[in-house]
Amino acid sequence: MNKKERVLAALENREADHVPGAFWFHFPQEQALGQACVDAHLKWYRDTDQDFIKIMCDGYFGYPNETLEKMENVSQLYDMKPLGSGHKFIREQVERARAIVKAVDGECCVFYNVFCPLSFFRLQTSWETMMDCIKADPEAVKYACGVIAEDAKALVKGLIEEAGCDGIYYCVQNAETFRFTAEEYRSLVTPFDKEVLDYANGLSSHNILHCCGWGGDKNRVEVWQDYEAAAINWAVYVEEMDIPSGREFFGGKPALGGLDNRKEGVLYSENEEEIRKAVRELIETCGKKGFLLGADCTIPGDLPAEHVRWVLEEARSI
Repeated sequence: MNKKERVLAALENREADHVPGAFWFHFPQEQALGQACVDAHLKWYRDTDQDFIKIMCDGYFGYPNETLEKMENVSQLYDMKPLGSGHKFIREQVERARAIVKAVDGECCVFYNVFCPLSFFRLQTSWETMMDCIKADPEAVKYACGVIAEDAKALVKGLIEEAGCDGIYYCVQNAETFRFTAEEYRSLVTPFDKEVLDYANGLSSHNILHCCGWGGDKNRVEVWQDYEAAAINWAVYVEEMDIPSGREFFGGKPALGGLDNRKEGVLYSENEEEIRKAVRELIETCGKKGFLLGADCTIPGDLPAEHVRWVLEEARSI
């Protein structure tokens, strides 16, 4: 199989000749936008020889809606309107993706990171503002998330239909055990999570769901159990749920992950022999069907490319 065939086989729950894999990190500020960002993604892909590209949305974490930027009272959220598909927030991300897809010229699959609506809200404001608004008027926040979902769908459409991405890497967050009950999350957050994800699934059958554990806090992963995606990536080491257990939990869907993204993990801290050993053990445990090697979340920016090459070389030898 070539890289694209291998990844699509894994996402379609078929056995691949080798287990594919990829890893990603947040680029420094000077590489977060424009051609510098495109070049940085392509250099990392070529330096590691990984099986697919996951494009970071660096430079576009917040949602630059004037209402959120100038909000003084939660009631103002009812005045929010979508940015629209022509806004530079959407167009510039689509053009980034288009340039990367064009450069690899069908050699590998390309996915683009898209945040869920409540995360867009929080990234533009703050954790504190998000929670204060929810406490003051949850319906206003739900209204705002509905508006954000419209723009997220416009972004997804541009990424898949115009830029040529094979799918999105959809990042769901905000389900920490201390933040909401499962019932609160399903009422406040899930409808808008699913609105965007379901729309993406109507455009591509190869979307990846990322159940984000970036902060090291356990999530109520059960709130995401019925989210539909080709493959699921969750924080194995944060949630204490290994790949076989997680695959069973998520209904047998393909899994992406298996390696700790933190500096204390094998991928970052150990030598070549230990990294290769960890990869062999993972593949022996998980098999070659419906499994893609990756990390719990974004890896440290100073992780050497050779560590990733060791992972992929070992996988390709099995």
